Amino acid sequence: MLRRLYDWTMSLAARKSAEAWLAVIAFIESSVFLVPADVLYLPMALARPDRAWRYAFVATVASVLGGIAGWALGYYAFEAIAKPVLEFYGKLDAFNAMRDGVSYETIVLLLITSGLAHLPPIKVVTILSGVANINLGLFIISAIVARGARFFFLAWLLRRYGEPIRDFIEKRLGQLAALGATALIALYVGYRFVMH
Repeated sequence: MLRRLYDWTMSLAARKSAEAWLAVIAFIESSVFLVPADVLYLPMALARPDRAWRYAFVATVASVLGGIAGWALGYYAFEAIAKPVLEFYGKLDAFNAMRDGVSYETIVLLLITSGLAHLPPIKVVTILSGVANINLGLFIISAIVARGARFFFLAWLLRRYGEPIRDFIEKRLGQLAALGATALIALYVGYRFVMH
């Protein structure tokens, strides 16, 4: 199923309505969809490098709005909507473990790492933020910073290096972002250990 979703998402890049589809995918990725918007963003930005910044802006705005929708699902409709979505993707156990074992500060950190590196998946963290009643203003700011950094960094890479960087982005950027996210988490854990 995941492969079909990935292939379908990739096919959207060739359509005239690709920019609208980018907004849709970036929006729903942040709350319910499994395939990251990068899958659509990359071929679009490579096909039209002159629009890479514009696409990054569209993806960032839509992703932040989708994150707000995920927050609202967690805050207002966890049992009715969010829980079945998490069960469908097999993420409910991970979500429950995360919910039981994290503090407010940890959730804010996870918002940043999930926005930058999909670690953990962004939809899990946006819903968790609503369940944990994370301040909506703080949530929006962290989403703008993290998601914007990701999409605009991709735009910069693609504008600077073009097609040759695509293989690196598709195969290695996720790993580097995950390492960076892990380092942030380790720094936070170290800070909490020293302070207590």
